[in-house]
Amino acid sequence: MHEKLKTISSIDEIHSLIKVLKKEGKTIGFVPTMGYLHEGHLSLVRESKKNNDLTFVSIFVNPKQFAPAEDLSTYPRDLDKDIKLLSELETDYLFYPDTKDFYPNDFQTYVSVNEITKILEGEFRPTHFRGVTTVVAMLFNCVSPNNAYFGQKDAQQAAVIKQIVRDLKFDIKINICPIVRENDGLAMSSRNVFLNDKERLDALVLSRSLKLAEEIINEGEKETEKILNEMKKLINSVESSQLDYVSIVEAERFKITDKIENDKSYYILIACKIGKTRLIDNKLISF
Repeated sequence: MHEKLKTISSIDEIHSLIKVLKKEGKTIGFVPTMGYLHEGHLSLVRESKKNNDLTFVSIFVNPKQFAPAEDLSTYPRDLDKDIKLLSELETDYLFYPDTKDFYPNDFQTYVSVNEITKILEGEFRPTHFRGVTTVVAMLFNCVSPNNAYFGQKDAQQAAVIKQIVRDLKFDIKINICPIVRENDGLAMSSRNVFLNDKERLDALVLSRSLKLAEEIINEGEKETEKILNEMKKLINSVESSQLDYVSIVEAERFKITDKIENDKSYYILIACKIGKTRLIDNKLISF
């Protein structure tokens, strides 16, 4: 019988525990989340459980990655449900730090990544990635995992995290797991709960436009501008949509490209508001 999910909030306590587990030679898998868990998160937990002796999940709605006008106060939360879902998966530990412990009044150290944080999400949410990179570095220092698991849906975030791991010499393997979708194609997101029935239908235009792009590329189109124009037409045909960006980047370096070449992988990326809810989606294509 698996023991009950253990919850740790104290930073001292998690440091002590990790020392003991490392001494015992245990491998640790780690899934950082902001809670309100869905099947996308749970797929990461399953992947961690398959490949590590112990799995830690953190739940922390990180205030530093929300700009003042963004949805921090309304971001969905349901800790009881999250604990139930993690317990059902026989997750070993939940790390649930307190905001005051993580960001005391005299907090003044940030982790900044220069280049790939300026485009796309970084352009529309200029302070976002500094908050993400800082909290991820803190969580990595608390949990010291062998493996960390992130979803492909936040493709740019995953690229940024890989960069800090390379640059700051974290001894952690970053594993990017596929997007989990609803049956009708909508990428799973904690924010989907904000969509009304009509918007929920309208939101399908994101995955449909990615499919359209893939079809156009498979027909031989290599100029990204032409591909993106067709995507924009489709997305803009939906009344409730307000497009932030569509873009195609080289998957390896996360550089925006104007021409698709053979023997490379690319992300086709979208950020779009449907009504008031901002959604992102992407597709990884390889040649």
